Amino acid sequence: MTIKQFFGPCDMTTGKPWEKILTFTAPMIIGNIAQQLYSTVDSVIVGQYVGDNAIAAVGASGPILNLLLVLFMGISVGAGVMVSQYFGAKDREELSRTIGNCISLNAIASIIIMVLGALLAKPLLVLLDTPESILDWSTSYLVILCIGIAGSSYYNILCGVLRGLGDSISALVYLLVATVLNIVLDLLFVAQFNMGVAGVAWATIIAQAISAILCVFKLRRMSDIFDFKLRYMKISAVHTGHIIRLGIPSGLTQAIFSMAMIVVQSLTNSFGETLIAASVIIMRVDGFAMMPNFSFGNAMTTYAGQNVGARKFDRLEQGSKQGTLLAVGTATAITGIILLFGKFLMGIFTDTKELVNLSYEMMCLVAVGYIAVAVTQSLSGVMRGAGDTTTPMWISMITTIAIRIPVAYGIAYLTRSPENPNGSYYCLYISLLVSWVMGALITAFFYFKGNWKKKALIVGGEDIILADALDD
Repeated sequence: MTIKQFFGPCDMTTGKPWEKILTFTAPMIIGNIAQQLYSTVDSVIVGQYVGDNAIAAVGASGPILNLLLVLFMGISVGAGVMVSQYFGAKDREELSRTIGNCISLNAIASIIIMVLGALLAKPLLVLLDTPESILDWSTSYLVILCIGIAGSSYYNILCGVLRGLGDSISALVYLLVATVLNIVLDLLFVAQFNMGVAGVAWATIIAQAISAILCVFKLRRMSDIFDFKLRYMKISAVHTGHIIRLGIPSGLTQAIFSMAMIVVQSLTNSFGETLIAASVIIMRVDGFAMMPNFSFGNAMTTYAGQNVGARKFDRLEQGSKQGTLLAVGTATAITGIILLFGKFLMGIFTDTKELVNLSYEMMCLVAVGYIAVAVTQSLSGVMRGAGDTTTPMWISMITTIAIRIPVAYGIAYLTRSPENPNGSYYCLYISLLVSWVMGALITAFFYFKGNWKKKALIVGGEDIILADALDD
């Protein structure tokens, strides 16, 4: 394999499905782990140089930030599905217009979030009963990240375009460069300049902006596949409509998930700063544990999209089975690592023994759930790549709204006592585990039921019914 081939697009319509999926997923897992280092390094450095309350301040702003990012989530998913299908169909013109419209839509979304984030940051934190001791820190962290949202959003969306083209290597290289820069700037701003929580926020947006610029340079060099020209960035009703139609379900899914996290965050805040800090540590480790699941999910979306675009439907079903087995095997290994080395991982963030033990106890409670999430992400990825972004949305709504929130608040209510007037904090993680397991069962049911095969394809300028093609 030449250097150009290694750093170029990957055609997933040929070769052994499991090999293509694994080759594509491996660098993406490394890249996602590196991206998770952004928030993890923030927590580690403020925890070590500022204190446990600083960890809580960073974590308290997370659910609100995720809610503000739903516009980008929708654009990214919609564009990724279209890019993979048009690349599979070898349609240069439509591929160019899709990428151009994606860039323009992201610019509009970035301006909206910059304004909303600056205006709503503190009111939303107050609404969530964020403890007064961390309110100012949380506000400054959130406002700064919103001001620099363009760099983060363009990196994530352009990486989605590169993945749709089958190139997961380039995004990895650019991200590793930005991650190293983020760590250096974190240490400089916090340890040397004593900028506190605001320092890690500035370090993050600078590093993410650089990674976005590197992605732009890469796309400009891919002229053999599509045209990266200004005229293709003119908003097109047809292409924008396709992106929105495919992206809205995923955007709504993220919005629902973020609002649920805000509701759960309010419950978390009621248990005090120690549990807030423990939850942040758990979520940081959880972020790494989840990365393979999300990576396999994205890989399956690209795999399904390319093979649907190429009309290779038998290959689609074969790869779906093999990719899911790979994801489940990886998740099982990660669960074992967490159970064996969890305390060491928690100790990276803080020297407070009580906080380490509390975090590890809760982490053990949810660890097995990663196997269930592997099933959910892989099968949902296949459905999204085929053009059905609606079914995963409904499943997420059911597991989040109808299962997790009622279970969390129900357990909290039933376990109230004079010693624990707000109930048992176990409610936060028991509810998470229950929702993950139920999500896997529901996703598998709808996947094998096969309604997703009836969704129309985008490519080729006309709609065809996938179920009919699979039956041929």
